[in-house]
Amino acid sequence: MSRVLSTSLSAHVGATVTAAGWVHRRRQLKSVTFLILRDAAGLAQVVVTAADLRARLADLPEESVVEVTGRVVGNPAAPAGVELVDPTVRPLGDPAVPPPFDVYRPELTAALPTQLDHAAVALRHPGRAAALRISAALVAGFRATLDRLGFVEVHTPKIVAAATESGANVFALDYFGRPGYLAQSPQFYKQMLVGVLERVYEVGPVFRAEPHDTTRHLAQYTSLDVEFGFVTDHRDVMRLLREVLAGMLGRLADLPTPPAEIPAVPPKIPAVHFTEALAVAGASPDEPDLAPAHERALGEWARAEHGSDFLFVTGYPLAKRPFYTHPATEDAPSGGPAAAYSNGFDLLFRGVELVTGGQRLRRYADYLAALARRGEPVEPYAGYLDAFRHGMPPHGGFAIGLERMVARLLGVANVREVTPFPRDLHRLTP
Repeated sequence: MSRVLSTSLSAHVGATVTAAGWVHRRRQLKSVTFLILRDAAGLAQVVVTAADLRARLADLPEESVVEVTGRVVGNPAAPAGVELVDPTVRPLGDPAVPPPFDVYRPELTAALPTQLDHAAVALRHPGRAAALRISAALVAGFRATLDRLGFVEVHTPKIVAAATESGANVFALDYFGRPGYLAQSPQFYKQMLVGVLERVYEVGPVFRAEPHDTTRHLAQYTSLDVEFGFVTDHRDVMRLLREVLAGMLGRLADLPTPPAEIPAVPPKIPAVHFTEALAVAGASPDEPDLAPAHERALGEWARAEHGSDFLFVTGYPLAKRPFYTHPATEDAPSGGPAAAYSNGFDLLFRGVELVTGGQRLRRYADYLAALARRGEPVEPYAGYLDAFRHGMPPHGGFAIGLERMVARLLGVANVREVTPFPRDLHRLTP
């Protein structure tokens, strides 16, 4: 189909062109009908004065798909400063069944469950569609930054023989009579591939049998994973993450509808040790992890003290990190022994955990000892552990939760608002 998108109409003033899209809105006045056409690029205004066409449009519901041929004229009050006049309108299908909410309104007023039940239509709303474009731009920036730095994109299995997080929250399945699991992360495979390519990344789904029915958890989400070799410690990983974030966010300004506020990534993201983070958040020094309320308090502190939307929390207790995490190489600022802590970190973004990363173990004997300390058998991990018997460089990496990042960028209350077809405790369709 030869057509001109809404955002390109201004280049055709005076010409007769064909546009096509959905009937976004009809405004019928006494002697004129304004038809707002929506396409992938935006909105275009069509001015209809012919009585017979106005009568036909009166019976054509919003969301019907049409082709419009008309002359482009300037009008500063119209979208993009132009409109189509003297049009012909040809339906490209049956009249649409009206959705249970008005897509043309500035905000979707339907409750979130209703929007999710009718996602195929709700996602047409410009606000919901803009979130998907933001997500795509972030992924493009992620890939472009890592490609520039010599990383190789890889694709790892999503059906695995062992859980990557010590058996917690996994989806089990019958794999031709043997137990299998949906992958919680590509962690094992991206580490093995460091021994092949040195620098790797992956964009793909991960699966968590997440028992928490909260505004920030999903059973399936998109993970942006990175792993690379020849690091000194976790601080090298943090420096790379900072550069990747800057590259991702740098892609947003060119979007047709960018976020209202694109955060600046500081040249050096502020960092606090876990023991210091507990004190800043007003938590008990015996807490083994940060609760959401602690993360919010730390986010407010980072903004007030450092003017930063980002904050690294380093040195998490080793007992709260996966078994492949490298122990800390320095004692905690509080005087706690290095052996109790890890070279692992989280990155908080506007008071919410966004990234988990760190330095990994690299010696085969260290993996055997780590599994023994946790009472984990070796056999389920044999294929993974074998890589460390054949020489593995010091390495580390991180994983970014894409949907959570978009939600924080847009300031929405629920991660499902920026996820096209979310999967959680209760939702398996559409």
